Amino acid sequence: MNEIVKVQQFGRQAYIPVWQQLKAFTQNRTTQTIDEIWLLEHESVYTQGQAGKAEHLLNPGNIPVIQSDRGGQITYHGPGQLIIYVLVDIQRKNLNVREFVRYLEQAVIELLATYNITASTKTNAPGVYVADAKIASIGLRVRQGRTYHGLSLNVAMDLEPFSRINPCGFSNMQMAQLSELGGPSSVSIVGSQLLAILTQKIGYQEITYG
Repeated sequence: MNEIVKVQQFGRQAYIPVWQQLKAFTQNRTTQTIDEIWLLEHESVYTQGQAGKAEHLLNPGNIPVIQSDRGGQITYHGPGQLIIYVLVDIQRKNLNVREFVRYLEQAVIELLATYNITASTKTNAPGVYVADAKIASIGLRVRQGRTYHGLSLNVAMDLEPFSRINPCGFSNMQMAQLSELGGPSSVSIVGSQLLAILTQKIGYQEITYG
């Protein structure tokens, strides 16, 4: 079980039904449940993490705001942004949360390097940055040693909604996206490439598709 992962590709989805599925999967899984990784895009939505503060929501307009149970502050999801949800038994993998977050960040950094884009992390703010602009966000929830939620990578999207919030709790945070830095604009292509790096990094030997 430890070396197998099931990958599911869901296309574009509303946030709440997927969130409910994440919680149900995590609540119902056992020590024998195979880990899963979900790839998708979300309809436009702001999600507020457990530590989220109302003052970071500046002017949402007609975009819905959802109080989520992931870690972190507020962020925006929308079409053209790759979402990777990681349903991983990190206890079974002998990983702690910090190590697992590092795997997610490093997978994105390695992907960007294939496009000759230099990226880095910040010690006080999880995620991946190109110069000082954020290109990927990470928000996890861990229940009994098992993760859900995951990461978002800006590929080719409308970045304007980020200006209506303090992304991840930082005012004047600049956002970047892959397509404007010389990378591809296809979410599915980027998803396949990032998946290959991430599964190798976590240590899966076999990938099945749902």
